[in-house]
Amino acid sequence: MQTSGLKGEAVTDQVFLDGYLRHIRACNNARLPGDRVAFRIGAALVGWVKRAFAAKLAGCPEIHVDANGVTLADGSALPALSRRLSDSGCYRWRREAFDIRAEPDGPVLALLDRGALPSFGVEAVGVHVNGLVRRSDGLHVWIARRAADKLLDPGKLDHIVAGGVPAGLTAAETLVKEAAEEAAIPASLAGQAVPVAMISYAMERPEGLRRDRLHCYDLELPEDFQPTAVDGEVEAFELWPIARVMRTVRDTDDFKFNVNLVLIDLFLRQGMIDGEAAAALRERLAG
Repeated sequence: MQTSGLKGEAVTDQVFLDGYLRHIRACNNARLPGDRVAFRIGAALVGWVKRAFAAKLAGCPEIHVDANGVTLADGSALPALSRRLSDSGCYRWRREAFDIRAEPDGPVLALLDRGALPSFGVEAVGVHVNGLVRRSDGLHVWIARRAADKLLDPGKLDHIVAGGVPAGLTAAETLVKEAAEEAAIPASLAGQAVPVAMISYAMERPEGLRRDRLHCYDLELPEDFQPTAVDGEVEAFELWPIARVMRTVRDTDDFKFNVNLVLIDLFLRQGMIDGEAAAALRERLAG
């Protein structure tokens, strides 16, 4: 059987499907607990740490380690504790605090620097925005190329707006903030973004365990709008036909790892993938 997912080409169903599924598999390659032990703040399970890191934590007076894992009794001690570990070379300090919760809508139990999140294996929250332009020749998507000096995934392709949700902000507030900083999108326009999906994954990365929950948005932009790199995190912006975006996701690893998942969700919602392939991708995206 053949499937014609993109105009002017035909590939086998399995090749078409595998091109997208591989990204979903890659972002869900962590098996928990695996070789990790639980990290708790009080009685609340908030993360998973490798045994070698647990051994380092055992030397900290604020930490208790037993057969049930690693426990920090008082969450207010985490910022100073994590800074000491950074100073000792465990990870790079990013100077951006994130709220730590046991449940997505639960209370904030502690603050932790972005650079420490993978080592502690706690969940991070982010926003990703599909910048969409509807032209007479079809749907187009704004694509950003990450700056060559970015700490993570330099030079990779990215969304027009994406970023972590820092302490004290909501996803919607972060979207408006990042839109202004990364692409010079005014708040009046960024505020029109529509929430469309929530995507979660657990991924083993060189920096540690990425447990991310992404708030995904669609933002319809005028044809004459031109994003402008403001804060230096983006090297350039390009407007691509969605067919080109689909081929790039399917056939390459040019996009930052988690951007692929958000774009696959976009393709599905736009009806660009249908039938058994769409059902299989939806099931895997849902976890």
